[in-house]
Amino acid sequence: MNTPTEKTPSYLPDIAPEHPFAEYVRILGKGKTGTRSLTGEEAEAAMGMILRNEVEDIQLGAFMMLLRVKEESPEELLGFVKAVRNEIPSPTFTVDLDWASYAGKRRQLPWYLLAALALADSGTKVFMHGAGGHTIGRLYSEHALRYMGETIAENWQESEQSITNNNFVFMPLTSFSPVLQRIVDFRNHFGLRSPVHTLARLINPCNADYSLQSIFHPAYGESHQLTANQLAQKHAAVFKGEAGEVERKPEARTVVRYVNDGELSEETWPALLNGRQEKLESLNLDICIEHWQGKQQNEYGEQAVLGTLAIALKMMGKAHTQQQAFELAKDVWQARDRQRLG
Repeated sequence: MNTPTEKTPSYLPDIAPEHPFAEYVRILGKGKTGTRSLTGEEAEAAMGMILRNEVEDIQLGAFMMLLRVKEESPEELLGFVKAVRNEIPSPTFTVDLDWASYAGKRRQLPWYLLAALALADSGTKVFMHGAGGHTIGRLYSEHALRYMGETIAENWQESEQSITNNNFVFMPLTSFSPVLQRIVDFRNHFGLRSPVHTLARLINPCNADYSLQSIFHPAYGESHQLTANQLAQKHAAVFKGEAGEVERKPEARTVVRYVNDGELSEETWPALLNGRQEKLESLNLDICIEHWQGKQQNEYGEQAVLGTLAIALKMMGKAHTQQQAFELAKDVWQARDRQRLG
């Protein structure tokens, strides 16, 4: 009988030991009857290995696409976000509102940016983060804000300075988690988005009390809401925005899911315009800038801005009813610094 100290017989091939990450790929890919979701602890451990570059690319691709097919569970999202928060540095400054921006625009202009900047002008400290360039033909927040003259922070020091001076900053995902940005960039290799697009919306790097998140597929709304609550997010609003950005679609009813100090709720906001807006032939940011400056009016843009502001203001407890929130949104919009852009 062979003892543990004996060498492998010469007639048997030498086989490398199984990679530690293989365990997590196997859990997700063990067939129709054998597969299951990861527990929160397993998800946290797996994502920790990914963030520490302890995973081979072939494993990473398989892991992400198996999750994509299955659709990540709230427990998996919880574990993933915990791992990310453990790995990224904690900023020393505080903000009021976390605004996730990971979808990009292709049909309509990014009116949500005007809503965010108007909130900043009203005194709310807004931290916006996102990833750009992963899907051809889309306009992302980073590029639009850069064109508008807003600060794009490359590190936490620049973020703090911008928040202090302007109540607003945009920080690219690559600036605080290059590994996650790399996975996002796999989009053109997979032909599909990865679960990073979902978990990144929940990171809230500055631990803001208030969080705005948008989804593209309505089925993800409940997962975002449940995960935000499990992460002890004090206040959050999740809804299907235009193109997946935090922007209320004026021509559609909007279902918003809330988290408020552990209480979960939802409400429907009515359409603000009749008829479906046609896709624009080009996304001319000068239209947004001139609308901000008051040089020209855009009815669709006006309603998109006010509608988005109203949801944010109600989530933040500035108003108790939808009508009060919409009226306050008008006041916030009128009080904006028209010299800020351009």
